[in-house]
Amino acid sequence: MNTVIARIDRAIEMTAAIVKGIPAARMTAPTPCVEWDVHELLNHLVGGMNIFAAQLRGAEPDRAHHDDWLGVDPHAAYADAAVIDSAAWHLPDALERDIHLGFGSVPGPMAAVIHLTEVLVHGVDLAVATGQERLLDEELCADMLATMRDMGMDNFRAPGMFGPELPMSEDAPAHRRLCAYLGRAW
Repeated sequence: MNTVIARIDRAIEMTAAIVKGIPAARMTAPTPCVEWDVHELLNHLVGGMNIFAAQLRGAEPDRAHHDDWLGVDPHAAYADAAVIDSAAWHLPDALERDIHLGFGSVPGPMAAVIHLTEVLVHGVDLAVATGQERLLDEELCADMLATMRDMGMDNFRAPGMFGPELPMSEDAPAHRRLCAYLGRAW
């Protein structure tokens, strides 16, 4: 599949279609991220996109990750973050920068894979929570699953970022296999 930046763009675009289809009444629906409802998960995602973009531009984020990033219009907040985030990943030196995450500093290529994981998997979470699984990019999900299996996820399971792998049929859609691999059940 294309470069990691192209895959980030695809994940942002896929998630944009999902976010656009979330009615206000579904903002309090539960998600596969059991600690967050749709609104909280979307806020986490938009915050992360803005924080990555700021760091890629060499700036400090103007808010903490879980401050309010959605304001009164969650759909517009995601759309704005998508433009800013994508532009930042297309900066000529994006993959040459170290990015500071909650668990430490990581080199640009690893930060890109982590960000792709965030946007794609949380896009899947939002689609599942709001009944929009038809909008998922199954090829991108299958590619992400292969990448994660190659990398090994034990280091990310230990601190609770992902749960233990759950059983899932190999003929299930790629997004369901990806979620099961990450310990997400619904």
